[in-house]
This record gives sequence, C-alpha cells and structure tokens, in this order.
Amino acid sequence: MTISHVSVVILAKNEEATIGNTLDHLKDFDDVIVIDSNSDDATVSIVEAHGARVVNFTWDGSYPKKKQWGLENAGAKNDWVLLLDADEYPSSQLVDEIRGLEAELQARTHSAYDIHLSYRFAGKFLMHGHRVTKRSLLDTTSARFPVVDDLGAPGIREVEGHYQPVADGSIGSLKARLMHDDRDPVSSWFARHNRYSDWEAHLRLHDAARKEIASKRTTKGRIFDAVPFKPVLFFLYSVVARAGFLDGRAGIDYALALSMYYWQIEVKTRELARAGADGR
Repeated sequence: MTISHVSVVILAKNEEATIGNTLDHLKDFDDVIVIDSNSDDATVSIVEAHGARVVNFTWDGSYPKKKQWGLENAGAKNDWVLLLDADEYPSSQLVDEIRGLEAELQARTHSAYDIHLSYRFAGKFLMHGHRVTKRSLLDTTSARFPVVDDLGAPGIREVEGHYQPVADGSIGSLKARLMHDDRDPVSSWFARHNRYSDWEAHLRLHDAARKEIASKRTTKGRIFDAVPFKPVLFFLYSVVARAGFLDGRAGIDYALALSMYYWQIEVKTRELARAGADGR
C-alpha cells in the first residue's frame, strides 16, 4: 500500500553516485521531493528519471538554511515530512512502521519522531557501537530548525549543523532504522569532519550560540557534549559498552575516527582560545 500521509524531502548537491539508490528505496512513498543546490553533475536528471520532483535551492547567506528552507518551500503534499540526506533511506522495517503510523500522525500524538541510524563506514553497515539518532520525521506545523548564531562560523555553511529541530509538542521514537549508506571513501569522511570540527570549536568560544545549539541536541547528544576526556571515554563506550567490536575492524575504526574527531574539536578550541587571549 502506497504511503500517502508522509512526504519525503531529500537534501542533495552533486549526489549522482548515491541519489538513485536512495530513490529506489522510496518507491512506497507517493510524494518525494529533492532540494538540490545547483548540482553540476547528473543528480537532477537521475531524480527526474525516478519520477521525483526537484526544487532548486540557492543559499543567500542568511536564515533559513537548507533544511528549514526545504520544509517551508518544498511544496510537500503533507504536513508530515521524512527529512533525509541524499545517502539516507528508510529500512524496509521503517517503511512498514511509518505506514502503520497514519492514525497516530493524523492525531498529532507527537510533533516529531527520533530515528536511530545504521551507519555504513569503510564499506560495512555497523549494527553495534555508537548509535546516531536523528529527528527526521517532522510535523512541519509544529517542528522547525531554530535560528542559531552560527552564520560567522567556519566549516558548515548552507546546511544546518549538528543540532536537532525543535518541536512544540512531545517527541516520539521509532523502533526501526534509517540506513545511512555513506559510500564515499574514508578520506571524504575525514575531510567533512575536519570542517565540522572547525564549526564545533568556533561555537565553544561563542557562549550564546553554544548554549543554543546544545539545547537543541538530543539528551544523549548533550551528555556526550559535556563529558570530560571525551575521546578516550567515547572510544571505550563505543567499542566495549556498546559492543562495537562485534562489527570487526570497521567498528573499531569508526569508534577511533569519531574519538579523533572529538579530539580535533578540543585541540582547535584550545588553539582559538589562545589566539583570543593573545589578541590575534
């Protein structure tokens, strides 16, 4: 049965390598829109060949950024939107779970739903270790991405950073997984997270923005943000407490890579603080 009570909005820019696979997993949804940022590869033609709609986005350097702009301007048929990156798609179990939510969504029992991710790293989907949670199923009448003071921050520009949308009502949680099918080389992962750590370090020295963004993270995210000795503790948490070792070498490498990401943030924050103290 076709899902007609939830629209899908996908963020894309030069995603010809992955967008077709994503759309192949969305055939059960009758309203799929791709928000494209002026791609100069075959992204748009692939989307159109799959029968999805394309809405172009050109960032003007202000708010709303791309996710919120897409929620407001995609022309979705439904108030409820499943918001995805170009390399994310719902597992078959999640499709079935969303299909069965129609009455609950119509009743607006919640304003948004958190969904756990299965992340592909170094060619393998990880089923253990650290689990990313995204607030991806949103009632656009009562959930939105907040305006935070990060326009001057480096590293992240047209797309909102690592914070969750806020909602006027309660937040539900779905049981099935969202698949994050990252097929880029590991070097691309490191390049992205080098930029992300620039953004995180900048915010740590801008107290108002830091507090605002911290308040928009999940409870788990706020705990991770506050713990001391985060690189070491995160690695032990992911590999031992969350049994990341069961994913083999890829699971251990992923835990180590994220630990080093947190280390990067700390090192860059200290460097920026020293530069500020020296008046540079």
